[in-house]
Amino acid sequence: MLFLIGIFILHISAIVLLLVATIDNAWWVTDTMRTDVWGRWLKINGVWNLTDLPTGTDYPQDYLHAVQATAVLACIFSFIAAFVFLAQLFTLPKGQRFTITGAFQLLACVFIMIAASIYTNRFHVKESQGSYGHSYILAWIAFGLSFVSSITYFVLRKKSA
Repeated sequence: MLFLIGIFILHISAIVLLLVATIDNAWWVTDTMRTDVWGRWLKINGVWNLTDLPTGTDYPQDYLHAVQATAVLACIFSFIAAFVFLAQLFTLPKGQRFTITGAFQLLACVFIMIAASIYTNRFHVKESQGSYGHSYILAWIAFGLSFVSSITYFVLRKKSA
């Protein structure tokens, strides 16, 4: 029982990290700018102002839309996996595996990996100032947690009495 609670807490932690990584404004940071996958915050006279992301070769829109879509899909599939886990917990007979939950969590893992990989490869490659922010790092941590929890769901069996 404690193991199931631990796995569920791991899953909830992955969901929280996915949400923060998708929503928060710190994928790329400098002293006067914060960029995420939805907009850019500029610090002007000590006040943060939301602006649109730049367009052109530095910010190709098709790749940006791919990052946005896969980050949102990662959140959705992780939520679905949590609900499926709870449903399977009470409906699966003893000794069965949580394969459907593992599949949904593995999809979430793949989607956040795709989002972070595209962002790494296509954005800010020519910029000398700035660094990846905490949201970007949280996306990669969420990838790891999602992967571990998906593998655990594939292996996990309900113990027989």
